[in-house]
Amino acid sequence: MSLNKTQLISAIAGNTGMTKVDSEKALKSAISAITAELAAMGNVTLIGFGTFSVYERAARIGKDPRTGATIKIPAKKVAKFKPGKALAELVAVKKKEKGKKDTKAAAKGKKK
Repeated sequence: MSLNKTQLISAIAGNTGMTKVDSEKALKSAISAITAELAAMGNVTLIGFGTFSVYERAARIGKDPRTGATIKIPAKKVAKFKPGKALAELVAVKKKEKGKKDTKAAAKGKKK
């Protein structure tokens, strides 16, 4: 399952009692604040959720997959997200549960 922007706005509205219009304004404001801080080379830390930061990738040598020729890949700055402890633990538990269900389903399929 994934959540798009419209669904996220609806979820915010449902959880807070705000209108969808106000929820959209709040989401846009939060995204704008995070974007502005990253553009200024800063970090945004949301305790329990994670940290948004800017990471600088070093220049490196790569290969053109079509020709096999060696190419220079320039250094660049990229946005990075590191999940906080609470989020990482929640995702790990969900992943284990899903893995157990998949394993059980696979085992049932092998018994046939």
